[in-house]
Amino acid sequence: MATANSVNLDCRMYEARFPEVDTAVMIQVKSIAEMGAYVSLLEYNNIEGMIPFNELSRRRIRSVNSLIRVGRQEPAMVVRVDRDKGYIDLSKRRVSEEDVQACEERYNKSKLVHSIMRHVAETVSIDLEDLYLHIGWPLYRKFGHAFEAFKLIVSDPDSVLDSLTKEVRDVGSDGQEVTKVVPALTEEVKDALIKNIRRRMTPQPLKIRADIEMKCFQFDGVLHIKEAMRKAEAAGDADCPVKIKLVAPPLYVLTTQTLDKEKGITVLTNAIKACTEEIDREKGKLLVKEAPRAVSEREDKLLAEHMAKLQSANEEVDGDVDSEEEEDTGMGEVDVDNTGIAD
Repeated sequence: MATANSVNLDCRMYEARFPEVDTAVMIQVKSIAEMGAYVSLLEYNNIEGMIPFNELSRRRIRSVNSLIRVGRQEPAMVVRVDRDKGYIDLSKRRVSEEDVQACEERYNKSKLVHSIMRHVAETVSIDLEDLYLHIGWPLYRKFGHAFEAFKLIVSDPDSVLDSLTKEVRDVGSDGQEVTKVVPALTEEVKDALIKNIRRRMTPQPLKIRADIEMKCFQFDGVLHIKEAMRKAEAAGDADCPVKIKLVAPPLYVLTTQTLDKEKGITVLTNAIKACTEEIDREKGKLLVKEAPRAVSEREDKLLAEHMAKLQSANEEVDGDVDSEEEEDTGMGEVDVDNTGIAD
């Protein structure tokens, strides 16, 4: 094991030292020279490559800066590799949309694997390449990508890691050198790896949200809306519970949390359908403003802030509760979990 000060944390992501010709790789532009742009191959420990100007675009080049900029990361196609001299020529104009998508997907997986491996190497003071040699690259060979193995490690680490071995040389009882097959991971490395993989790769529930407008101007309109909300929430289940909240009359939001995005969208779609059928029966109206979709934490936070602002504004206005206008609209703030109408 290396000492903390001598640990080498630089290493390529893949076992091959150079990429294959006609493979799309992720590059970062380092500088622009007379003949082309010099780039770093991010998946291959930042080895240098070059994109000649005639490989930037299929069209006539009027401005190089409009096609390539220093610091930009993007896929490029490998055109030529000179393994002896270390020269790599690349092309932008030969990259298709399918190549871009496949390269970005592979790179994002590889980058996450690399980040976990690098952190483990630093934590247990092992050279990163040694960790890749005995763990990372064998998993790439066995699973197609180490990312797929890491996903399995989240729930069943022993089935993946206990199968990894390495050969070590030792001196036998007769004084002769022998080769032994031993586990590839020490308990310290195994624990650190499992801990980091679970911290970074344990699936997080997605929040699915839909925005609707719902009105009912009939007698007891609020009660009809309340019943429609109950029907919507009843469309959920234990894995995909549905909640519906009032934002500001007549706008409501339906939400659910789930690990399965498609299931979450389906459940909210069914909840809207149940809600629509109930409110239509009472001659009310429901309009979908935003269809069910996954939302980010930022969107969720903005909604919460907006609702808090509206609630604060309502508290500052006197006489709203008893106003004739509110009685007529039948759009009071409804709390499904409690009886009656919320203030």
